[in-house]
Amino acid sequence: MQLFEKIRESVISVIPIMAIGVLLHLTIAPMGDAFGPFLVGGALVIVGLGIFLHGTELGMVPIGQKAGAAITSKRNVFLLLIAAFVIGFLITIAEPDVHVLAQQVLSVNPAISSQSLVFMIAMGVGIFVLVAVGRILLAFSYKLALAGFYVLLFCCAAAAPADFLGIAFDAGGATTGPMTVPFIMALGIGVASVRGGRHAEQDSFGFIGLASIGPILAVITLGVISAKTGMHTETAAAAAEAATEPLSLLAQFTSRIPHVIEEVSMALAPLVAMFIVFQLFLIRMPRTQLIRMSVGLVYTFIGLIFFFVGVQGGFMPAGSVLGASLASFGHTWIFMVVGLVLGAVVVCAEPAVWVLNEQIEEVSGGHIKRNIMLASLSLGVALAVSLSMMRVIYGISLWWLLIPGYALALGLMRFCPQMFTAIAFDSGGVASGPMASTFILAFTLGASAALGGNPITDAFGVIAMIAMMPLITIQILGILFHRKEQKLLRERRERNRAARRERTQGQPHG
Repeated sequence: MQLFEKIRESVISVIPIMAIGVLLHLTIAPMGDAFGPFLVGGALVIVGLGIFLHGTELGMVPIGQKAGAAITSKRNVFLLLIAAFVIGFLITIAEPDVHVLAQQVLSVNPAISSQSLVFMIAMGVGIFVLVAVGRILLAFSYKLALAGFYVLLFCCAAAAPADFLGIAFDAGGATTGPMTVPFIMALGIGVASVRGGRHAEQDSFGFIGLASIGPILAVITLGVISAKTGMHTETAAAAAEAATEPLSLLAQFTSRIPHVIEEVSMALAPLVAMFIVFQLFLIRMPRTQLIRMSVGLVYTFIGLIFFFVGVQGGFMPAGSVLGASLASFGHTWIFMVVGLVLGAVVVCAEPAVWVLNEQIEEVSGGHIKRNIMLASLSLGVALAVSLSMMRVIYGISLWWLLIPGYALALGLMRFCPQMFTAIAFDSGGVASGPMASTFILAFTLGASAALGGNPITDAFGVIAMIAMMPLITIQILGILFHRKEQKLLRERRERNRAARRERTQGQPHG
């Protein structure tokens, strides 16, 4: 059964995080009353994520692939660009990671509307999916596009309020979750294959890397608009004063169900409408496929309800309590070591990471092994989370990490093969998935509040760090891989020359 296989994948994704939480609870960072909801919430997240992934694979990804191929095959540039924007926008509206991020932002700054945040992030993704498609059609250099947009991005970020900086860069990572990644990757592969050419393999990657820029620019724009309109901000302490009385274990979850159903319905409704339009005017799938897609949507709906109830009722609150408890332990080095372990475990547990690694191995003809990719990603994300914990402890500005990090990542493009650059920027997006958006961000927010810092400036940015480090580690891997290939090629040429010389010398003279 595919459903049980997906639940098994979600168990692999969530259980390592829960195991670390239980170990810390039993040793140095007790969670108190949050421990029970943590276990129940984790179980609901496992079930919900498994059902959700099954639903997307059953009904949503196939129609995304068919729609992308059908639109591209029509050779209508205007239709393709409009469809790229609509798909990017609507898929992001339904992306669970985006809604989780919006809830986390609302928990520490109620002045920032979660609906406005989700809308702006979706607009950013839609526009930059359109840009990514246009880049392939125009055969424009991927590296030049990245460099140009990141220069623009940092110039705009310099004008944004400090409260929006971490949120904006986190939005770029949170956007590329289990809903968005399969659609965007399928669209990229479809457009590149239909266009063809000798760069088709390279153009298959890079969509996620470009799409991740859009939400950052969009949230920065929201921050600039908010500053001009005089939007006030509230601290986490003010938000805490508005907290309700503690609920029973059962009530912590059941009380959230009506709101979650409404939220999920609103997120999926535009997506359903898009599918209906595609079915009527573009794809015209047979009845069996239409039924299969409809069943997939139902699975997606049910899975998202389980996922959000588990996240809101137990998983995120426990992560915040655990972070606060560990920060109060008194030994800051332990906090950084835990961050290192969490980072290494989280990236290995992200379903989207395994999907990307499999596609990379397939497209590269087996030359790029998934285990090497996974090890590189794990190292990068472990360092990213550990540095984020250090930033929380010492109140280091996010600029001091982002500017050198992205400068190094953009500088490495000069020496890295283009396909590896595209893979690196895609990897940054998929590494920051559901576990980063739910548990690690909540963990960081709780620690920041316990240490007396400002969570809105000190804690937000951890997803951005997780998304940034793979840009460096994967490109370094690409440079090493390229040099190894060049060395093997030189050795092969030398052997061929030596063989020719031997044959020439062995021939009789005269």
